[in-house]
Amino acid sequence: MLDYLVVGLGLAGISFCETLEQNGRSFRVVTDDSQKASTVAGGLYNPVILKRFTLSWKAHEQLPLLRPFYTGLEEKLGVPLDFPLRVLRRFASTEEQNGWFEASDRPGLGPLLSTDLIKNTNPVIDAPFGYGEVLDTGRLDTELLQQAYRKYLTRRNLLVAETFDFDALVFTDAGVAYKGVEARQIVFAMGFGLKQDPFFNYLPLNGTKGELLTIRAPELKESRVIKSAVFIIPLGEDLYRIGATYKWQDKTHLPTREAREELETKLRTFLRCEYEVVDHVAGVRPTVADRRPLLGRHPVHKDLYVLNGFGSRGVMIAPFASKVLCQFIEEGKELPSEMDISRFRKRFGKQNPS
Repeated sequence: MLDYLVVGLGLAGISFCETLEQNGRSFRVVTDDSQKASTVAGGLYNPVILKRFTLSWKAHEQLPLLRPFYTGLEEKLGVPLDFPLRVLRRFASTEEQNGWFEASDRPGLGPLLSTDLIKNTNPVIDAPFGYGEVLDTGRLDTELLQQAYRKYLTRRNLLVAETFDFDALVFTDAGVAYKGVEARQIVFAMGFGLKQDPFFNYLPLNGTKGELLTIRAPELKESRVIKSAVFIIPLGEDLYRIGATYKWQDKTHLPTREAREELETKLRTFLRCEYEVVDHVAGVRPTVADRRPLLGRHPVHKDLYVLNGFGSRGVMIAPFASKVLCQFIEEGKELPSEMDISRFRKRFGKQNPS
């Protein structure tokens, strides 16, 4: 009998599987790769919310785990995944400059915000007020991570490539059984696919569609991430990722003309060179109304767990949340209340009246 059956192989599923391996637990994964949010993500990790110059949620707990975790995956999988990058916030006014330096004096933000005003030297970027630099930043190649981890699991016969059939899940005295596979626990890490999960679809996972462009811009010659109306993320070989949009109604993975126009319009407010759009992708982020992850045990079925709701900061949150959930299951360590799905217990009661 396995220790775990894991459903889903985005950032949440990969991080949880890796945490299980680190703790010597056995598992198998079921995935159909239907959720694209992790695949098409920009992959940027950044501990500061650049719109408001504030610290992102639990950044100081997540950062110490991030680099060792992904470095370990690089060594295991034999592929480069983590690319440290400088992240510059373009200032639109002297007021924004002042706001940046005021923020650098706040508790917790000081070590993450450089107090040097960086002048713009790139002739094809309009940035007369210069930049502020965020520290401890970079980009994770999430698409390569998924491809490499999938191959790793396939070689070890730990991957079942199919859409999970909820009707085939059987509850046993020892845990659960699924098409001949027995496990003590099952963890659903399905991203926006949670909406099709009859056990956890009562949770308020909203889903926010994001679209990104990849452009080729030989004149840009930029090695740093530039954040203005949109992000410019360098990928190498004159390629740059541009993003992202936030749409709450459309829940498809299809790129739209409207989103491309929005991104290009914003890009042209500060980019002053020619470029070519070479790719356009979309995915639905697993976002929650209170902007906190969804972790915990099902209210009725005690061998069912969920790991979800990382939103647009999955690269930073995934190793941290996976560790927290693993400690909850294996050691009985209490979940932080702001992450625990028990905060939505009343919703379960309304959907499942006794």
